[in-house]
Order: sequence, then structure tokens, then C-alpha cells
Amino acid sequence: MRILQAMAGAPVGGAENFFARLVPALARAGVTQRALIRPDGPREQVLRSAGVDVATAPFGGVFDVRTRGIFRRQIAAFRPDVVVSWMNRATCHCPGDGFVHVGTPRGYYDPKYYCRCDHLVVTTYDLARFYGRAGWPAEKVSVIPNFAPDETAAPAARAGLDTPDGAPLLLALGRLHANKGFDTLIRALVRLPGHFLWIAGSGPLDESLKRLAGESGVADRVRFLGWRRDTAALFAACDAFVCSSRHEPFGNIIIEAWAQRVPVVAAASQGPGALIEDGTSGLLVPVDDAAALAAALSRLISEPGLAGRLAVGGRVAYERDYTEDVVVRHYVELFERLTG
Repeated sequence: MRILQAMAGAPVGGAENFFARLVPALARAGVTQRALIRPDGPREQVLRSAGVDVATAPFGGVFDVRTRGIFRRQIAAFRPDVVVSWMNRATCHCPGDGFVHVGTPRGYYDPKYYCRCDHLVVTTYDLARFYGRAGWPAEKVSVIPNFAPDETAAPAARAGLDTPDGAPLLLALGRLHANKGFDTLIRALVRLPGHFLWIAGSGPLDESLKRLAGESGVADRVRFLGWRRDTAALFAACDAFVCSSRHEPFGNIIIEAWAQRVPVVAAASQGPGALIEDGTSGLLVPVDDAAALAAALSRLISEPGLAGRLAVGGRVAYERDYTEDVVVRHYVELFERLTG
């Protein structure tokens, strides 16, 4: 079984990070793969270190005349049984036939981009229903969630980020984009005196979020960390993880927190609302409700035993459905079924 994985992703992002986890994990499981990606030194190194052959292509826009030719040559040379194209751009550039074409949208994208695919892989049942309403038969859509690594690290030093040791510490991760709802989280912090917030991520709203923190009077309690790769250390340092997203198709960050045994409070957007059992594996609040978010976080810190119970519930959910072994087995079984 030979799998060609095609990804035209950005340097950072949830889908891109998971791609860089899944391909090496499949290699460790004995799956022969080749990756075709946009040039990216760190990502190429991760894949090659796992023993995966890597080729690159521009994956540009409508005037890119090179990528499809490179794609064809890679298919001719590698002779894959399955081509997995990640998200819209790689799927649109995928040429020809002679293989099973699996598209993996990773979100609520226009189904027109996937009309030439033979099969879809999505991360949630809500996404499966979305593509089902667009005409995809249920037997041609597989739901396979992402996994998070089971890793530990020493806590990131609070002193290095001007954060008192005894203060309740909240952690948020993600691109600084309107979808992530960090503005709601900053407004919630106004109602949480004495709490500190670390936001790890980068993106177009960097300056506006810092300005909002200043205007809201909480700039002295918010730390903007930029994009970080030491997320296990950040999780180990915090008291609670917060997902304030308005739009979150899956929620890699939720299962990362569960893996790290950190209690979660999340806005009930698409992914987190499906992942979390409210009161058991996390606390859910309405989207864009700063008061409700603050109340849930206050309860989490103040109610005896609640944080520990949620951390245990999250870890149980992680071990049941979101470990590397579980998710890789689902992918291997799918590939075997599609090529059998």
C-alpha cells in the first residue's frame, strides 16, 4: 500500500500541525508514503526524519501552471494506491486518475472543491452531515478524528513571563484571528481579578488584541507569547485551558489539553461542542459570551475538586478516542478497505 500525501498549507496552523503528526505516525506503522508539500524547511525536516520521501511544489493560485505537472510526475514516479489531498488547494491541483483520491477538507468548505474525489475523510460527524447535505453518500465519507501526542514536559517558567507563581493561570493557543474569539476571552478576564492569561499564537489580530487588552485594563495580566512549539511546557504551567473560538471545526487544542490532563473551558462552537461532555470532560459556555466564560473559569478555579474531575474526564476521553494508536489504526483500516 502506497500513499501520496499532498498538503498546500501555511507555515503554522492546526491542520498543518496535524499533517506533520499523522504522516510520521503512519510511517511508524509501516505505511509507505511520499509527501508533496509547499516548500517549508522545518516541515520537510520533520517528514524526512520520519523516513518519508518529500517533494515540493508551489501550490499557487489560478495562475500556477507548474504544480499540476509536478503532481503528475510524482504520481507517475511513486505509483500511489491512494492520494490524500489536504484541504482545498491541494485537492484542486490533484490531477488524473489511476488511484483512489481521498480528500480531507478539515472544515466546512465549499463541496465543489471535492467533486473529483472518490472518498472524504472528515474529523467530526457534524462535518459528515454537512457534506452529506451536499450529496455525498454516507459510505463515501469517513469520520476519523485527529490525535494529540502523549508527551510531558517541565512547566514553562512563570517568572520568565512575569507571572506570579500563586496566581490562577489561563492558557489559550491558536492563530490570532477573529474565529478564535480571543477578544471575548480578554473581555472575560476583566471579570476575573487576579487571573493571568497566556495567549500563544500569531496572526493578523496581534496589534488589535494587545490594544483591546490595554483598553480593557488587563494588559498587565495578559502575556502574548507568539507562536510556540513548547506547548507541553505551557500546558504544564497553567491551571486551565480556554478555547474561546467562534468557529472551530474540530479542536486539536482540546485534545492536546486532555492529553496533558489540563481542565478545559470552551465556547460551544462546532468542534468543542461535539468533543466535550459538559461537566465531565470540560465546561461549555455559549459562543461570544464573556460573562458566561468568566463565570465558568471562576467556578473551575474556586469549586473544590472540579478541576481535577474535569482533567480526569478529559484524559479518559483522550485515551479512548484520540491517541496516536487509535487514530492511525482507523486510517490504516480505511486505506486497506479502499484498496482491497
